[in-house]
Amino acid sequence: MTTPRFQVQNLSLKRNGRPVLRDVNMVVAVGEIVCLLGPSGSGKSSLLRCLNRLIEPPPQTIFLNGQDITTIDVLTLRRRVGMVFQKPALFPGTVAENIAYGPQLDGRILTSDEIIELLALADLPPDYAQRPTSELSGGEAQRVSIARTLSNHPDSLLLDEPTSALDPAARRHVRETIEKLRQELGLTVIWVTHYMEEVLEVADRVYLLLDGRIA
Repeated sequence: MTTPRFQVQNLSLKRNGRPVLRDVNMVVAVGEIVCLLGPSGSGKSSLLRCLNRLIEPPPQTIFLNGQDITTIDVLTLRRRVGMVFQKPALFPGTVAENIAYGPQLDGRILTSDEIIELLALADLPPDYAQRPTSELSGGEAQRVSIARTLSNHPDSLLLDEPTSALDPAARRHVRETIEKLRQELGLTVIWVTHYMEEVLEVADRVYLLLDGRIA
């Protein structure tokens, strides 16, 4: 039997004494796109953040390729499990500087060709490398954020409502980019969304959270 990319077993979580997640069980296969649905406050984002320890889960509740994630160095884990947020949070400067930032922290200097390759993966042309981030549209900024995440060569992507602030055309472009990345790189994707069209177009599997539980 193939080891899943992620396996969540009996995950419960409290915040300030209040239950946030209740006995959550979830399996995500390698190369799968899984969507997490649910009303505001249902625990979707908390579950997503547990998967790369932005929120620390209890030991023996989340496994990555069969390994308890609490035993993995947290920086190593976050390189393997990249995350894209609702707001891109790009810093002032050029697109290339933003993409190169993560590898620089590891002592790696990206070449111009590597940056252009990452832009292409995010469906952006080469001349965007020297464009100031202040000149990007919302959809372009989100795709730069995706390229920046890919610079660490993750095998999984966590997407926390990355299209919620975008217009319909930009949302579609981001969806197409994510699907392309899954096909070309074999990425596993876990996507929090409230847009049903995204679920219908991209999801291999859907989990519905209600009051911290998988429904």
